[in-house]
Amino acid sequence: MMSQEQNDLITRTGPKAPCGKLMRSYWQPAALVDELEGERPIRPVKLLGENLVLFRDEQGRYGLIDRHCAHRGADLAFGRLEHGGLRCAFHGWLFDASGQCIETPAEPKDSKLCQNIRQRSYPVVEKSGILWAYLGEGEPPAFPEIDCFVAPGTHTFAFKGHMACNWLQALEVGIDPAHASYLHRFFEDEDTSTAYGKQFRGASAGSDMPMTRILREYDRPIINVEHTEYGLRLIALREIDEERTHVRVTNQLFPHGFVIPMSTEMTITQWHVPLDDENCYWYAIFTSYSNPVDKKKMRDQRLELYELPDYISRKNRSNDYGFDPHEQQTATYTGMGTDINVHDQWAVESMGAIQDRTKEHLGSSDKAIVQYRRLLRQEIEKVGGGEKPMLFLDEASARSIQGPATMDGIGPTRGWETYWMEVDVKRRRGAPWTAPVPKEIADNVHRLTAAE
Repeated sequence: MMSQEQNDLITRTGPKAPCGKLMRSYWQPAALVDELEGERPIRPVKLLGENLVLFRDEQGRYGLIDRHCAHRGADLAFGRLEHGGLRCAFHGWLFDASGQCIETPAEPKDSKLCQNIRQRSYPVVEKSGILWAYLGEGEPPAFPEIDCFVAPGTHTFAFKGHMACNWLQALEVGIDPAHASYLHRFFEDEDTSTAYGKQFRGASAGSDMPMTRILREYDRPIINVEHTEYGLRLIALREIDEERTHVRVTNQLFPHGFVIPMSTEMTITQWHVPLDDENCYWYAIFTSYSNPVDKKKMRDQRLELYELPDYISRKNRSNDYGFDPHEQQTATYTGMGTDINVHDQWAVESMGAIQDRTKEHLGSSDKAIVQYRRLLRQEIEKVGGGEKPMLFLDEASARSIQGPATMDGIGPTRGWETYWMEVDVKRRRGAPWTAPVPKEIADNVHRLTAAE
């Protein structure tokens, strides 16, 4: 258990909150690039408790500025894109992508009022299908050279979804290896050849055993947690028999991301981004190590489940997440369909807008959550003392953070420690793009053996 004060410290991310100061030390996903396609590339954005508007001007420059006009507070999300910026529909004040007011047309012709008017603005960059914003002070950090940022656009796909809860409980479900055996349990296994784009539906590497069967039949994983330069590495072991063990390697990417295997050829890098203290978006980049991503299929699959323009799940609290008691008895553990994102959403939203951690009781299977919270408090304290937090990188150090390695496969019960590294290295070496082998992995794998 923890005190209410401790819970507030690690959950609240407003401009004046200690955790909010930490979050402002990093680039944050603000929107998908897809959201600014079309004839009117303007989107209202809420991020870290701030109301903003994102737009792309006629020259293709991105601007992220205060949503309410510096004149008299009208909503710039309804503004007009013209003459090199975003024009307020109330009195015609025009702001460029940097937030500078460049026209006040209702004023006298010789007025210089606009020269001293500047809307608060934040830098925006496009990377791997996502528009990233930096809300902090000073120079922003460099992006780490992790796989989803190194892979070419043909081999990545980005999407997002809304969750009506605090960012931390949404993140914590992703660093909890034990829950998958229950929350995502299927009573029957599907044809693994139809698993493209679906998590936990394919076969594990090195076998034809469906992941659904492994999760269902081996529900007491041994969980190892290791500290890394980027956060935490989680290794979940499910012993099949004396000779074989299922190994699943996932990563917590500080501050609010994780990297997990989706299939033998694809990983998911996902961030849980606070809109405010009671809502968040998950942003995911799917990265393929073999063939180009079938973006149309991936998008169509997800648009069956999410409603535009706000990427709200069609199954949600208002319709009991599609709960079907007959399905719960016969097909799935939750009775909420086959999309695991819906399962996760129910779990984290059912805790309340901000989980009351003063009442929880953690067990040994929660060791990753315990260590992450400890790390989070440590980095909040560091930023509060004027230091740079973990993964605040400069250009020189950005290349030191690569990978991170993920794996989902069945290997030897004795020797799994190097087996998962070998599988990861083999996949990287076979990729049609230059997928770097993280140094710590390369140092431990001198030749391929078990993975071959």
